[in-house]
Amino acid sequence: MTFRKYLVLAGIMVFAAVGDSLLSHGMRQIGSISLAEWRSAMFAIFNPSVALGILFLIAFFVTYTMALSWADLTYVLPATSLGYVLLAFLAKFFLHEQITTTRWLGILLISLGVGFVTQGPALTEHPKPSCLPETAETQVKS
Repeated sequence: MTFRKYLVLAGIMVFAAVGDSLLSHGMRQIGSISLAEWRSAMFAIFNPSVALGILFLIAFFVTYTMALSWADLTYVLPATSLGYVLLAFLAKFFLHEQITTTRWLGILLISLGVGFVTQGPALTEHPKPSCLPETAETQVKS
């Protein structure tokens, strides 16, 4: 893999973690929104944290689609799940959330799993289909 591809994977992790954190921060400022008052959710995008979070999540979506253009989903999703570690640190130090030992252990297990996944190929190789019709000679050999 090239440096640019690693940069795209890092972008996915950062954009998702920061975007989700900003959305959470903004929605804490706004307060609870119910389905009965769904119109008030439309005004949530005017909150600066929510708006910035949406921009980060758009950047996440762009980098995620870039990665899926050259790698399998079963590679991209686990390889970028280290973003959960970043998200946990943002939640703890930026949002001041309490993270239990059980959650930290879960994040550690995810990180270990990422190590296993990234050791394999990023893209599944598929055999190229033959365009030539089978002849009587190749049928006899089979």
